[in-house]
Order: sequence, then structure tokens, then C-alpha cells
Amino acid sequence: MEISAARFSSFLLLSAAVVCLLLPSAAIAASVEYCKRGEDYPVKVSGVEISPNPVARGEPATFTISATTDKVISKGKLVIDVKYFFFHVHEETHDICEETSCPVSSGDFVLAHQQTLPSFTPPGSYTITMKMLGEDGKQLTCITFDFSIGFISSVADS
Repeated sequence: MEISAARFSSFLLLSAAVVCLLLPSAAIAASVEYCKRGEDYPVKVSGVEISPNPVARGEPATFTISATTDKVISKGKLVIDVKYFFFHVHEETHDICEETSCPVSSGDFVLAHQQTLPSFTPPGSYTITMKMLGEDGKQLTCITFDFSIGFISSVADS
């Protein structure tokens, strides 16, 4: 039995799609918006990568924020607020210097925050609002982005 080139090509494409669906997700860039449109924040965010995406319950997830600044940042806070379908579900505050190397020189820098969500976390769409505050409490930037928690947990629910 002979297989046509078109059928073989379709088979390969379908096989590649199935493999991509079965493999763990890689880092995927999230769409980022500033909290206030048109605001001239001292820290400009160029992107957020989430790995894995969707986030797996009970597994570490890394949120990597690429940004740039024209001023040196020696201290500050990172305030993270999480909403699930518009309902506030979690807030936490971190020292900026725990998320990146301080002092942050003017130019490009990266913040990397790692979080492990409990296995009982509901699957679905979430929104994060992240504010970066300087040592004087002044807001350096404020962004929002969405992420998803998958329906399958790699940790057995108890």
C-alpha cells in the first residue's frame, strides 16, 4: 500500500500537534497591560513569561518579568494581588531584592518570582496585578496580566 505525499504530510502535522498537546508546557509570554493607560512609570515592563503555562497546581511556577529603568533601585517592594474571575483571592508582598539582584542599575533587568500553588487551587483564569514600589513607597510600575491554572493536578488531591 502506497501513501501519498499529501497524506504523509498531514499525518506528520497531526502527529506533531498531538505530541505538543501531550508534552508539558514551556514558558509562554503573557499579554501585559499597565494599570493606568498613559501613565509614565519609571520602570517599563517589556514582557512577562509564565512557566509552565498553564500553571500546574502543586508544582512550582515561575513568573519572569523583563523590565527597564532609568534610575537605580536599591530597595523596594513587589506587591502581588491575585483575582479569580474578578474576586480577590490572594495578596502578598516581597522585597524587590529577593526577586532580583540589588541594586538594580539603570537599564534592563529581570524579576523572577516563583510560586507553588496548593493542589486544591481551582482551575481557571486568574489575573495578577503587580505593583513595584520604591524605597520611598512611590509606585515605580503597575501591570496586570492573566494566567491559567490547568484542570489536571500533578499532585493527588486529598
